[in-house]
Amino acid sequence: MDLFSNTLDEPRNLLHKDGVVHYYGKILSYQEATNYYNTLLNSIEWRNDEAKIFGKLYITKRKVAWYGDKQFEYKYSNRVKLALPWTPELLELKRLAEEKTNESYNSCLLNLYHDGSEGMAWHSDGEKDLKKHGAIASLSFGAERKFAFKHKETKQKVAILLEHGSLLVMKGETQSHWLHRLPPTKKIDKPRISLTFRTII
Repeated sequence: MDLFSNTLDEPRNLLHKDGVVHYYGKILSYQEATNYYNTLLNSIEWRNDEAKIFGKLYITKRKVAWYGDKQFEYKYSNRVKLALPWTPELLELKRLAEEKTNESYNSCLLNLYHDGSEGMAWHSDGEKDLKKHGAIASLSFGAERKFAFKHKETKQKVAILLEHGSLLVMKGETQSHWLHRLPPTKKIDKPRISLTFRTII
C-alpha cells in the first residue's frame, strides 16, 4: 500500500510572513490512520497534564505522554517531564514524518483530547529545551479539529482543519512570531490524538 497516495505534492505556506507552516494533508489511508489511532489510544502511557501557575498546581482533563531517543527532560508550565523509550509504532511514525518533511526529530510530545471540550489556549512552543527555529511535525488521529494561528503583532489569524491521518509542520521563525491553539468546540464528541515530533538540544 502506498502510504503517500493521499498527500499534497507541494504544500503551500499557510502563513503570509514571519514563519513557515506546511500542511501535507492525509499522509496515511483511513484504515492505516485508524489502526494507529487504536494502538496509540491503548498502548501509550497517558497521564493527565499538569501546570504550575503562580504556585498553584492545575491538572488538566487532557492527557499527555513524552517519548524520546533518551530520557530527555522537557520543561513547560513549570513542570518537568522525562522522556520514555520509543514504542515500535512511534518509531514508525517518526520515520514517516522525517521522510515526508526532510527533517530529523529526537522526541515526541503526545496529546489526547477526549472530546471537543478539551483544547489548548494560545501559546508558542518556545521552550529553551527545544532547538531554536527547529521543525515541529504534528500528526493527527481521530476527530478532525480546527487548528488556528495568530500573529503576535498584527493579530492576523489563520485556521485549518486537521484531518485524520494528516501531517502539519511548523518551522523557521513561526514560534517567535505566531501563537497557535486548538480551540474547544461543542460539536466534537470523539477523541483526538496528536503527535508532535520535535528536537531537544
